Amino acid sequence: MSALTHAFAAPPGATLAPARRGTRARARRVAIPRASSSGISKPEGWTPPTPQKFTVSEGRLGTVAHSAIPLVLRAGTGALINGWSPSLVDDDDASVYSIARVAGKRLAEASELGPRPATPIEVFEYEGSPYCRKVREAAAVLDLDVLYRPCPSGEAFYRPAAKAEGAKTFPYMKDANTGAAMTESDDIVEYLFRNYGPRAGDPDVDDMDATTLGVPFMLRRGGITNLTCYAAALARLKGLKARPSRAAAAAAAGTPVEPLALWTYEASPFTKEVREVLTELAIPHVVRYCPRGSAKRDELIAKTGTFQVPFLEDPNTGVEMFESAAMVEYLEATYAL
Repeated sequence: MSALTHAFAAPPGATLAPARRGTRARARRVAIPRASSSGISKPEGWTPPTPQKFTVSEGRLGTVAHSAIPLVLRAGTGALINGWSPSLVDDDDASVYSIARVAGKRLAEASELGPRPATPIEVFEYEGSPYCRKVREAAAVLDLDVLYRPCPSGEAFYRPAAKAEGAKTFPYMKDANTGAAMTESDDIVEYLFRNYGPRAGDPDVDDMDATTLGVPFMLRRGGITNLTCYAAALARLKGLKARPSRAAAAAAAGTPVEPLALWTYEASPFTKEVREVLTELAIPHVVRYCPRGSAKRDELIAKTGTFQVPFLEDPNTGVEMFESAAMVEYLEATYAL
């Protein structure tokens, strides 16, 4: 098995699990590997911080505000699940996630999704690319789980591997569920909606344009999408170049680190800096998107007792944690050289 073969490979004959329209799709539990031969260990004495909802760490207001600029420029694309629709229902189950509860009612959120992939889609990309951003936003809107292989400039493992498979540009997507592999962000966005959007399974889906497929306006081909994605990238200018890291060294030695898991949604300003560090240190990671309306919000509550993003799981060290500032500190201490 090659070093690039990962723990999420689809079994022979893997199929797509259906999701009903007009409801929240049931979240699929993704197994995160529990062992690593790469020799990564957590910093001595490291203790994850206590989660603080709706709180910005002291001295980080400017960083969070700066990270929110792309959210504004992209009109919040990636914050809401596809077909998001709120309604008031009887609050008969306190364990169900809801942003608001009042007078025996809670706010329920519906969505319109297609089949759920049996195994995460794999994308070779980097945080600072405007084209890669489009694909990330589409994956968030569709509530997908995506395995990201960071390929910033100077990265020496995943980037050459993608090019060896014929990729000349990034993002480069591989879908083990269908056997598809492609570059070109607009093509990837339409592919994702064609296969995992609400029109998936329609007999003429292959002939549908982006509008008919339900691709949001801010993700469709054209000048507005490209201009705002470029502006969002220029607002940060980070996540572009690789830095020396233990993850890169382990990959070069043939013992790549196991993918981390990051629960978030693309529009979150608290996640931006975490993703930039993951990219620059070439750390593979599965993003478990949980935009507004995602059933994975309930899953995260069941797992941790609360909903807050980002939430990070590192199977190489056993660390699980909230709080983006602490995540950046942890990733730098654990993986940077």
